Amino acid sequence: MNSSNQWKIMIVDDHDMVRAGLRTYLMLESKFDVVAEAANGAEALKLLRGLSAEERPDLILMDLMMPIMDGVEATGAIMKEFPEMKIVMLTSFLEDEKVVAAVEAGAVSYVLKTVSAEELIYAISGAVKGMPVMTADVSQALTRGLRQRTTTQGEDEGLTEREKEVLLLIAEGRANKEIAEELHISIKTVKTHVSNLLMKCELEDRTQLAVLAHRKGWVKTG
Repeated sequence: MNSSNQWKIMIVDDHDMVRAGLRTYLMLESKFDVVAEAANGAEALKLLRGLSAEERPDLILMDLMMPIMDGVEATGAIMKEFPEMKIVMLTSFLEDEKVVAAVEAGAVSYVLKTVSAEELIYAISGAVKGMPVMTADVSQALTRGLRQRTTTQGEDEGLTEREKEVLLLIAEGRANKEIAEELHISIKTVKTHVSNLLMKCELEDRTQLAVLAHRKGWVKTG
């Protein structure tokens, strides 16, 4: 986040009206600053390369289906060059394989364009902090898609029951404070569990932990 306590946002969508609508709405929120726009993934990548570290956005709202370079390909390319970037896939498409591809490419969250304004703000706010936020239907699509990718659920990575509880809450997009309140433990203890989860599972961030929970079939889908 920049020094003005605003979150810098880039909007990537091939429809001018969609970008204009998102820009108008986001600029009404004092904590958002739309600093760049692009009509496809290739254009977004080119723009990012031309910005200094201070000018780059904190988060990208990325459309899925675009010409030249689609959202999944763009997300993968951007995350390779700018691994600190947070990307929220904002799309009209809810297909199991597309959800999986977007998350595996590096998107923190996958959000349908039909969500309410409040849900979009929540998703952006969570994503900037590295917390995956997905609605129930997206979560179910992710779980189905991941189960189709593997025929075995595997071991439980040597996790304790408490660590599994924390992992499932991470998969639901809960923040450390919310997890602490849910499990009646301190935030410090939650942070310790998260660190242990990352170490045991040999993963780098919370989004990867959330994907693991879905892949193992531990997340309830109905």
